[in-house]
Amino acid sequence: MDFIDQELNAYCENHTSEEDPLLQKITRTTQLKVLMPRMISGHFQGKFLELLSKMIRPKRILELGTYTGYSAICLARGLDPKGKLITIDINDELERMVRGFFEESGLALQIEYKLGPALEILPEVAGPFDLVFLDADKINYSKYFDLLIDKLSPGGFILADNVLWSGKVLTPKGQKLDKDTKALLDFNRKIQDDPRVENALLPLRDGLMMVRKK
Repeated sequence: MDFIDQELNAYCENHTSEEDPLLQKITRTTQLKVLMPRMISGHFQGKFLELLSKMIRPKRILELGTYTGYSAICLARGLDPKGKLITIDINDELERMVRGFFEESGLALQIEYKLGPALEILPEVAGPFDLVFLDADKINYSKYFDLLIDKLSPGGFILADNVLWSGKVLTPKGQKLDKDTKALLDFNRKIQDDPRVENALLPLRDGLMMVRKK
């Protein structure tokens, strides 16, 4: 994820509204207690998610990939007052920590936290959703999109994280691709070629694909 100039990235963060105490706590706790803490959305991307959600004012949000709850809280802050966010994750070892953060956020009643494989849970989750944040296993991004597109409201958005994959999407031709890089290349092309949507790939952090259903 460190392929964007660090000084430029720091400048962007320094000109982004500060993390509040709860998000700072989630960041510190993740860094101290959880494997692969770089998976957290973090300050810059988290604020982008929060502001986008506040612009849309979604009634229903779906997130695939809860991790330690940072992005779910950012997204839920933009919910319609009667809205709901459903977040799905496979790692039950983090459940107690994540539920605690949701309680501290004051948004626990608007967040439904489901544990298990997303490919098994998604068919049972009813739409429509106004906003979806896709940040789960990269190998299944295309499958998730196929399951999600009919559950997305007309004019609704999907945000897919890590679509630049630390710049590996620019691997020179002839070099062997790892399975995740190939899956993301296929996903990015799939979105680009789908006439049902319009899209923009944003070079924010590790790449964020913004997709709007027509």
